[in-house]
Amino acid sequence: MKKLLIASLVATLAACSTSNPDVIQRGDAQRLSTVQDATVLSVRNVTVDGSQSGAGALTGAVVGGVAGSTVGGSREGLIVGVLGAVAGAAIGNATERGVTREDAVEILLQMRNGERRAIVQAKGNETLQPGEPVIIVNTGGKTRVMRAPAATRTQ
Repeated sequence: MKKLLIASLVATLAACSTSNPDVIQRGDAQRLSTVQDATVLSVRNVTVDGSQSGAGALTGAVVGGVAGSTVGGSREGLIVGVLGAVAGAAIGNATERGVTREDAVEILLQMRNGERRAIVQAKGNETLQPGEPVIIVNTGGKTRVMRAPAATRTQ
């Protein structure tokens, strides 16, 4: 029983959203995107803090409560079950936050019109360098930066 509950916690947390530019959400497929040209000014490593949606705490509380309630008689089981639920919620919350934390990059961009923009996105397969031409793809309010195709690179 414990293994099943722990497996459900891991599956729940694994389904959380990502900001990886190489992963496109199903709802964004087959949508027309706007594309802008820019040049990379700088790239720095950052960490996107993990989420605390409550799913980890809830799942941890259930696992801890069920596990604790099996200890001793009915009174002891109730007390240990409550303590297990509280401890499980704290552990589940910390687990969710740790599992959903992402290594990312903050990219400072020079737009063609002279404006500067910055975006944070999870590290993808591409490593962008200062001075490199890129495109900014905006789909449904979500933006990602990727290396410009050779046909659109300016000299």
